[in-house]
Formats: sequence, C-alpha cells, structure tokens
Amino acid sequence: MITAHPLVEKALALQPLIRDRAQAAERALAPDAEVVREMAAAGLFAMCVPASLHGSEADPLATIAIIEAIAEADGATGWVLMIGAETTGIGAAYLAPETAQSLVFEHPDVVFCGALNPVVRARKVEGGYRVDGRWPFASGAQRADWFWGQCVVEGAARGEVVEVVVPRAEYEIIETWNSPGLRGTGSHDVCVRDVFVPDGRVTRTRQQRPYFEGPLFRLPLTSRLAYNKVGVSTGITRAAIDHFVKLANERTPRMTRALLRERPRAQLAVAEAEAALGGARGFCTDVIGDLWETVSRRDHPTVRQQALVRLACSNAARACSAAVTTLYEAAGTAMSDADHPLARCFRDVHIVGQHLMTSPHAIDDAGRVLLGLEPLAAVF
Repeated sequence: MITAHPLVEKALALQPLIRDRAQAAERALAPDAEVVREMAAAGLFAMCVPASLHGSEADPLATIAIIEAIAEADGATGWVLMIGAETTGIGAAYLAPETAQSLVFEHPDVVFCGALNPVVRARKVEGGYRVDGRWPFASGAQRADWFWGQCVVEGAARGEVVEVVVPRAEYEIIETWNSPGLRGTGSHDVCVRDVFVPDGRVTRTRQQRPYFEGPLFRLPLTSRLAYNKVGVSTGITRAAIDHFVKLANERTPRMTRALLRERPRAQLAVAEAEAALGGARGFCTDVIGDLWETVSRRDHPTVRQQALVRLACSNAARACSAAVTTLYEAAGTAMSDADHPLARCFRDVHIVGQHLMTSPHAIDDAGRVLLGLEPLAAVF
C-alpha cells in the first residue's frame, strides 16, 4: 500500500476509533456519526475535490491507498468513505465553480452521498427542476450533508439525464438496507417529495465536461467509479489475513493439541491469500498507473486502456473475495461466531463484487475489447 500521501497517515490514525465503533455501526445499519465527522475533519471526503474547493485532488493510487487504510479497520466504513469521496469529488467538479464555492463547499469538511442511477424523474420548471422519487442504495445518507442523485428529465429528447444536489433537510431516508454484508454502510433508500432544485445545483455528467482541468478530471468517469472500489476490497482482505494469522497463532482446533497454524491447510490458505492480494494490487497499479500517465500527458485514453482498468478492478474484487473465502474456510468452527472480525470480513468482501462497477460482467466485456470486439455494455 502507498503510504507517502499525507491523507494515508491521517486514515491510519483513525483506525482504532473505527475498529471500536464497527460492530455497533453494523448492528445499527448506519455509519457511526463520530467516525464520519472525524474522517471529514481529516479531509478524507475531500480527497478527490478540486484544490480550489479545499480538496486534495489525490491521484488514483493515493485514493485507493487512503480508502484501503479505512477499509482495513472496517469494510463498511471504507465503503462509506469511498462513496462519499467519489460523489463529493465528482459532484464538485461538475458544479459551476462559483456555485460550488459559495453554496456547497463553503466548509472543507462537507460530505456527499449519492446514487448515479437514473431511476427518478425530474420535471423542468422555471429556474430549475421539480424532483419526486426514490433512489436505492444511498450509502452513508444518514451522515451526509448533501445527496447527489441522477434523474431522467421528463419529456426531454433522447433520454436526457441530469443530477440534482439536495441538502439533507430536503431528503428522507427509507430504511430498506438488509444486506448480509457491509451492513454498517446504511445503504438505505433516499426519497425526495416534490423538491425544487435550482439550476445552480444541477449537474450533467453525460453532457458536459468537468469545470476543472487537472488530470484527475480528465479521467474517464467509469474508470473513476471502478478504481474507487478497489481499496475497499484490498483493505478488507488485508484485515482478513491479519485476523486469520492472529487466530491461527492463538486457537487450538478441537480434537487436536497443535495450534491452527500447524495445519497445512491453514499455511496454504494464508500464503494463497497474500499472493492473491498482492497480485490484485499489482495489476491495478500497473493499468491504473498507465491510465494516469496518459491523462497527465493530456492524451486521450484508449478503449483498451479503459477495458484493462475495468478488468483489473473487477478482478481485484473477485480475487479478494476468493482469498477471504479460503481463510474463512480454513478457520473452521471459529467462524460460527458472527461477531468475529474475520466473519465480518467474509460477509463484507463479497458485497463489493456485486456492485455494477466491479461485477463479473466487466471482465466479460473487457475480454471482448481485448479480442477486437465492441463491448456489449456502455462501460468504457
């Protein structure tokens, strides 16, 4: 993991607090309020916000490392940070700078949540839009200051899509989240009821370019939405390996006199997990680093480069899930305790790979691109 970026050190310093609150957050189906405040105060949610709006404009590999440091302490908290940093950073780049500065980002510790899936309709009215509807999977919405939701514009030609920025006082949380993993993300539904959103708080990520010129804002949006998830998977896996090593050095399985670490299966499990984690990180580092160099030169990324990034990110989710499963199985009956941190890692890591941006279909489409075919989905 990269540790040179100052925000990585700040993230590592928060690990004890996050570990202490993780189990309570899981049971409450909501992120811990103090943990979110401390991450915001440390500038973690602003890691991808333009520098002129009090952000850090962190490069992709630093972003992954920061998220990984938090996910190592708790996967759900890492996910909340990932979604918050993603929506805060991208939303900031697409809002008009004067609006972003004066209205939304007047405080450097602002926290966004969001849902970039156009399942709600917006009606154009004078000066803005009227929005009425409900989005699923709004991770961290209980602790956010703003919600950034994607909408289809009623009556517009060719399925026009916009995003609306809604303050916390104007959206309602419908408690629907009942996932087996990442429970502490509080990924409930967000509902707005005939809310007026002025034009100044509307973005158009499908029609416009970001207002900022740094290399971060020249990256393809789908690449950013994919690589942000990597740190959650790798952080959970790093934690799972460490929990397994501790368990193996302390636990004597039933019907034996030797510690778990003496079992060949335990030895193979930890070795394979380390190799899988290192391989996933290395592949991501190579292809994401190559993409970053391309946009830093102001060159346009190729479809092949974007396909390789999606492939690496989905592969990381899959490899990390397999690695943690191997450790979970080798741990034996100790995993009958649902509160054991390795059991929580097992539940959490599998949910990351279910997300659209890291799901297996991206691997299939990447293969099509590598063979000279057109992708089936509009993901590159």
